[in-house]
Amino acid sequence: MSMQDPISNLLSAIKNAHARNKEELTLNSSKKLVSILQVLTEEGYIHSYEVSDDVKPLVTIKLKYYEGKPVIKELKRISRPGLREYVNHKDIPEVRGGLGMAIISTSKGLLTDSKAREAGLGGEVICSVF
Repeated sequence: MSMQDPISNLLSAIKNAHARNKEELTLNSSKKLVSILQVLTEEGYIHSYEVSDDVKPLVTIKLKYYEGKPVIKELKRISRPGLREYVNHKDIPEVRGGLGMAIISTSKGLLTDSKAREAGLGGEVICSVF
């Protein structure tokens, strides 16, 4: 079975692993997923990730918990294959009044909403994290 939307698969896998209080999970790897995981790691939403060097690379994600509760409370896919969401740098959404973040695909790579606003770059809104 082919995977139509690997980003949605990543977000669903993280939500499901948090629901079961798992420490880590393993998924198929791609450059876009590794970029998303890099942003999540830099912002402190996941502990770490590691990409294997196999013929078909896998990524192992170590999830982060605080006082027994997941750090990520909400993951939402914004732009999807059937309906892409593009925004100007002036129209980048604020997630929960700035408490969360949106991941934006810009010409400079994947950035958080605050970094994209600061750089004056718009792009495709991939997902929101709170």
